[in-house]
Amino acid sequence: MSDARAYAASSPTAPLAPMSLTLREPGPKDVVIDIAYCGICHSDVHTVRGEWGAGAYPIVPGHEIVGRVARVGKKVKKVKVGDLAGVGCMVDSCRKCENCRKGLEQHCFGPASFTYNSTEQDKKTVTQGGYSSQIVVNEAFALKVKSGLPLERVAPLLCAGITTYSPLKRHGVKKGTRVGVLGLGGLGHMAVKIAAAMGAKVTVLSGSQSKRPDAKKLGAAAFALTKDPAVMTQLAGTMDLIIDTVSGPHDVAGMLGLLATGGTLVMVGASPQPHAIGSFPLIMGRRAIEGSLIGGIKETQEMLDFCAKKKVLADVEVIAAKDINAAYERMLKSDVRYRFAIDCSTL
Repeated sequence: MSDARAYAASSPTAPLAPMSLTLREPGPKDVVIDIAYCGICHSDVHTVRGEWGAGAYPIVPGHEIVGRVARVGKKVKKVKVGDLAGVGCMVDSCRKCENCRKGLEQHCFGPASFTYNSTEQDKKTVTQGGYSSQIVVNEAFALKVKSGLPLERVAPLLCAGITTYSPLKRHGVKKGTRVGVLGLGGLGHMAVKIAAAMGAKVTVLSGSQSKRPDAKKLGAAAFALTKDPAVMTQLAGTMDLIIDTVSGPHDVAGMLGLLATGGTLVMVGASPQPHAIGSFPLIMGRRAIEGSLIGGIKETQEMLDFCAKKKVLADVEVIAAKDINAAYERMLKSDVRYRFAIDCSTL
């Protein structure tokens, strides 16, 4: 075993603070990665503050991880020492259930071993995340990162990228598809970039007029202020797909009217509070609401390759580890364009 430097939350109300993290001993198929950058996801805040249920404290958050391979087990074939690699929201799964066989490890019946506040497949070892100097992961869950890219801008792809890529790909987004993106934050800005790279006509749906200039810069064809009733009336029935990235309470029912007949609203933002949704907006327009949770390992690698080819990377603000708590508060105020990335050399 070896020790890593990390930042952790000791309780739902405690600020994150430095700690020494003892890593598990690497096995023959494990990879040890020296972490260069780790993105800050809104789910990190929800988890460490106990908003999604009881946590296994201390919690080292972080599942948008990129770095360089430092060690490999004797049976590792996927990567070698010196390669760039990433780790997303999972570090293992049962590999045997129906969903795992379909490449849907995120829906493993095992369940999956998520990167932090979860357990390894032994159901005993608590997982710890990427606000750390190192991580140990089975090679099957290590992702290849193309060289030459700014790693701080690659890191958020491991969650924000795959979370938005997966439903866009699943719904066959292509040239001419009319896609609405509700919310322009960490997830939303990636949804805009990826949908635009797929050829979609993207409309940003936001309650903040200040996001209008950024929407165009990110690749959107249009911007709609959701607070304006006239705008909402004008947009009624004009969208094939809406990617809802908002992580707090909001008017989901009001968005359904923007969908064309047979359109779908996909929820990727996870609000702690339930939404009020009536049946008639769904019935009358044959509309659907669905949820989407990241993607499997094969699809995540596909997303990384797509983003490298299309030069689609996250917009980030790099911070030192000492500024993590301040970054949490700023993120809750939407004071970041559009993702924080921790420089893990500052741990």
